[in-house]
Amino acid sequence: MPKDTSIKSVLIIGSGPIIIGQACEFDYSGTQAARSLKEEGIRVILINSNPATIMTDPMMADRVYLLPLNTESIEQILQENEIDAVLPTMGGQTALNLAKEAEDLGLWKQYNVRLIGVDIKAIDKAEDREKFRRWMIEMGITVAPAKTANSFLEGKEFAQEIGFPLVIRPSFTLGGTGGGFVHDKDELDEALNRGLQASPIHEVLVEKAVLGWKEFELELLRDAADNVCIICSVENIDPMGVHTGDSITVAPAMTLSDTAMQLMRNTAIRMMRDLGNFAGGCNVQFALNPENEEIIAIEINPRVSRSSALASKATGYPIAKIAAKLAIGYRLDELENQITKTTSAYFEPALDYVIVKIPRWNFDKFKGANDTLGLQMKSVGEVMGIGRSFTEAIQKACQSLENNAVGLGYYGKSLMHADELQEYIKTPKWDRIFRIKDALMAGISVNTISKATNGIDRWFLYEIQKICDIEKEIEQYNLDDLPLPLLKKAKVHGFSDEQISRILQHGNEEDVYEKRKAAGITRVYKMVDTCSAEFEAKTPYFYSTFEDNPSGITSIDSNESKVSDKKKVIVLGSGPNRIGQGIEFDYCCVHGLLALEECGYEAIMVNCNPETVSTDFDMADKLYFEPVYWEHIREIIEHEKPEGVIVQLGGQTALKLAEKLHEKGIRIIGTSYDSMDIAEDRGRFSDMLKELGIPYPDYGTAYDVDEAIEVANKVGYPVLVRPSYVLGGQRMRIVLNDDEVEKAVISLLKHIPGNKILVDHFLDRCQEAEIDAICDGEKFHVMGIMEHIEPAGIHSGDSNAVLPAFNLTPLEIQDMVDYAKKIALELKVKGLINIQFAIKEGKVFVIEANPRASRTTPFIAKAYQKPYLNYATKVMLGAMKVEDIPEEKFLDGFAIKEPVFSFNKFPNVNKELGPEMKSTGEAIRFIKNLRDPYFRQLYKDRSMYLSK
Repeated sequence: MPKDTSIKSVLIIGSGPIIIGQACEFDYSGTQAARSLKEEGIRVILINSNPATIMTDPMMADRVYLLPLNTESIEQILQENEIDAVLPTMGGQTALNLAKEAEDLGLWKQYNVRLIGVDIKAIDKAEDREKFRRWMIEMGITVAPAKTANSFLEGKEFAQEIGFPLVIRPSFTLGGTGGGFVHDKDELDEALNRGLQASPIHEVLVEKAVLGWKEFELELLRDAADNVCIICSVENIDPMGVHTGDSITVAPAMTLSDTAMQLMRNTAIRMMRDLGNFAGGCNVQFALNPENEEIIAIEINPRVSRSSALASKATGYPIAKIAAKLAIGYRLDELENQITKTTSAYFEPALDYVIVKIPRWNFDKFKGANDTLGLQMKSVGEVMGIGRSFTEAIQKACQSLENNAVGLGYYGKSLMHADELQEYIKTPKWDRIFRIKDALMAGISVNTISKATNGIDRWFLYEIQKICDIEKEIEQYNLDDLPLPLLKKAKVHGFSDEQISRILQHGNEEDVYEKRKAAGITRVYKMVDTCSAEFEAKTPYFYSTFEDNPSGITSIDSNESKVSDKKKVIVLGSGPNRIGQGIEFDYCCVHGLLALEECGYEAIMVNCNPETVSTDFDMADKLYFEPVYWEHIREIIEHEKPEGVIVQLGGQTALKLAEKLHEKGIRIIGTSYDSMDIAEDRGRFSDMLKELGIPYPDYGTAYDVDEAIEVANKVGYPVLVRPSYVLGGQRMRIVLNDDEVEKAVISLLKHIPGNKILVDHFLDRCQEAEIDAICDGEKFHVMGIMEHIEPAGIHSGDSNAVLPAFNLTPLEIQDMVDYAKKIALELKVKGLINIQFAIKEGKVFVIEANPRASRTTPFIAKAYQKPYLNYATKVMLGAMKVEDIPEEKFLDGFAIKEPVFSFNKFPNVNKELGPEMKSTGEAIRFIKNLRDPYFRQLYKDRSMYLSK
């Protein structure tokens, strides 16, 4: 059945701002769907309120609406466009709920629009907990004993019937919002109230908890002819009880017997076929009793999800792209496998490697948050490691996290004794996997740990034991007498050079690297090909590993990444999403890649975040799915020998590697390392401002409490105390007296020992503004001037920013532009720069300058509809001059960048805003003029901050 020719235009609904539970994986699926439909000659109309996404780029769709995700916006789009069908499965829970709301209002019927990719009955059956339970029972599929409650009293009654421990699951919510465990009567009242409030239909499922059972997921696709294909099986290392978005997961599933796997497959296929009459993707979750392999169905999601983004990157099978084609009528066997180009999409992927996903948390931003993991998702991002073995993949995933881990081992020894460790690992927390390793090092047995963790499978623990055994072996040597076979073995199991050097106690990363290089122990690159090398693959999607051959020497043939003779540039990605560094930088990287290709370069991407568009295998000419970690980057550079490396698009992650690149004489494309260092080093930067005659707040630097107090008194209170080289205002504090300085400095040095502390005079009750610009070393172009509604002291990422500035005098704006231009030219910036200002009583002060892509670059590009990142990348390469950038801008009125928070995941946290960033995402809103009621309300609310 070829495609349905009656569908000529499709509306894709996006997922809106990033919140915990719904991150940039939906930008990836939305982007894929839009490209997939455009290939078929279909007109694509897209709605999303998040300006930092690739999917809202003019190049992605025929018409893009940056509007709030509500039924008013949907109706406006339906009035302005002739739309044949709507695809709501690419925007997560937000899009599904909006499609259902529009259906209830009769909008789709009124405008004669078909729902494709899912049907409303399927959404109802899957999302309504009671309907799901009844449907499973009708099909003879086991579920946990449960009942639905619509009131507090009903919930209490059922709880007594079923008995503790219980799970409360609200209907129609995302990322487990409002859900939780109840161990006894005391916890029941709060959990029921929270769950009923969280559910839009005021309904919860009270379910018997199957704690200690294993959790598995399957990703499926189904076409209109009822063919079902299973793309990937995923196993959660944490047993039932931890939200899958907060679990460390492995693909393919490792500990399933063949019979259990077949039973799960068959059950999932039956569920998918019975769910409703639609073609598209879906994700099914099961729990398995490790005692007798009994399985129960937990849920089915009739949409692409966080797991399908992971499964796409793990297998190389583009689920969202194929799901979009199935939705318009194609059959699986009519579509080609995107990687081999010779087999069909009905060909199930086979993996000859292992992937491990580890979530990234940001508990340090939520003081007082409960960091125990449970049914509500709390992580803000994730990383994926690919290796030939579980040990290699998990160590690479740890190296990708950017929380100082150099592998699973050696994370700074735990100071806990064996009995404390045994107690600590009973509770699932973000660092439990590191503590399990400590427990094994301390000699606690695998069985004891499996029991203490409520059932983490012994297979995983024995694998981690292998890492411990190698570490204990290495400890007995120093670098000179470390046997080469042992060094090779450590590398095969994913140990980093830095990790090995720390275990050896003597020697450093560089010496370990030199020793193994001399012995020929170097990485080879293998292709992700969907078919375990059975067919020839056409995609350049690679991961590194060490060949475990007896000679120990790497042969050239085993390297599947062939180096071309084209000019090449490597773009360093931004790693896992976290507060302060999110999807905005991925947007920048993707545009960098596209500009490189336009300039005739081979564009090479290095990143480790499975949710992103930049790690889509057909975005770059070559993709290395590797940690953005020095050792990995260095070997890719040695293998590819590029013209240079772009670091200014990947946020702080990429910038942190600039010093190492500079030391090794590797060319940094665009602004030089020295200029970046001046901007980051407060002393050098202030000296430069002084020479240029630019005002800045008085400041000083300190290394201990006494120095800090002395500086604070010299510059005058209030002062801002902060570390150098951080993003998102990490650990910044505004303090008013000596005691507070002492507290702030002690806390800082505890978390970042040896860091230089900056103490600035804080300009209170002043206006904050910023400029984003492009410079080519000679000429300077202002992309946009934004004014913050909130006063200074609130982090710029948490402020509502208005573009263009609305309340500054022409003289103040002129001063800002003059200062920005002087700074950019003095720093010899080639590419992007962001400069932040404080304006007090008509005087403009420079707070800081960042010679790199900023969080607001995509927002300005969307507001003015200009491909600024394309221009900036070409300027970095020397392929374009600033004078060639067109001056005209299209914006009728003003654009507001609104921060979006995820505080609802942490009920007991202080929600006050300050100099440390707390928002997880952003939305854009356009207003015609300043009389707009929305803007007036925002402006009125700012007085709350002024009164503090």
